Amino acid sequence: MYDAKGAGADLLAFTLDKTSGDFSPTTRYRDYAISRDLIHWESQSTTRADSPTGRRYRGHAALRRSILLFARTRADDRAFWFLGPARYVRHEGERPMAVTWRLETPLSGDLFAAFAAAVA
Repeated sequence: MYDAKGAGADLLAFTLDKTSGDFSPTTRYRDYAISRDLIHWESQSTTRADSPTGRRYRGHAALRRSILLFARTRADDRAFWFLGPARYVRHEGERPMAVTWRLETPLSGDLFAAFAAAVA
């Protein structure tokens, strides 16, 4: 996560397949595509819903902030896919927050299939 204050955006980059790479138990977040236009993403393990970061995620539209999603299938991938802007739908829990984001532009069928295979 990167708070690009000057651009009024949060950049959220995540790896889908956490079986490779050096992911500790506290960073094996459950990030995956629910459908072509919905993404399940987990915040950092210390983020509470009522924290400044949690409130920024939940209220990004009212704050006129953008949420920009980037994903890669594996840790050894050199590049991330830019999934585009997303809007907050809902969240469950905290520490981490399990957030559902709706993509402005749905994933292509091929990319959705690749993402589904990465977490299968």
